[in-house]
Amino acid sequence: MYALHVKQREVFVVSQMRVIDVERRDCCGIAPAAWDDPAYPGHYDWSMLGAGGCGAQAVHVDATPVRFDIPVSGELLTGLAWRNRRGQTRGLKYVVDGRLERSISLQGFYRLTPEGADVLAAVVSGPAR
Repeated sequence: MYALHVKQREVFVVSQMRVIDVERRDCCGIAPAAWDDPAYPGHYDWSMLGAGGCGAQAVHVDATPVRFDIPVSGELLTGLAWRNRRGQTRGLKYVVDGRLERSISLQGFYRLTPEGADVLAAVVSGPAR
């Protein structure tokens, strides 16, 4: 799983993550006793993302450090592709002259193709700017 960020039409890889589990652990704290108790008191930093509300749950991940200095080059952007549940593949929309013109093309959760995942893995493992 990759977290991406767009700034001034440039795409950055923020973090590469691998889900370990979605089970409640000691680090999550005790389960809430009342509706206004925090769902995961051991994960205050993640509460703003909605963990525990609307069916969301804590997810434990193995991740690279969060960074905002790993750009994805324009030529690599055109090679990124996603596959939906029906097996249809689509590329990244709104890439013009190696820059992402509209960030809406990246908003949400998408399944990268194996080739797209390889591209982003190479970007993460390479030197930062």
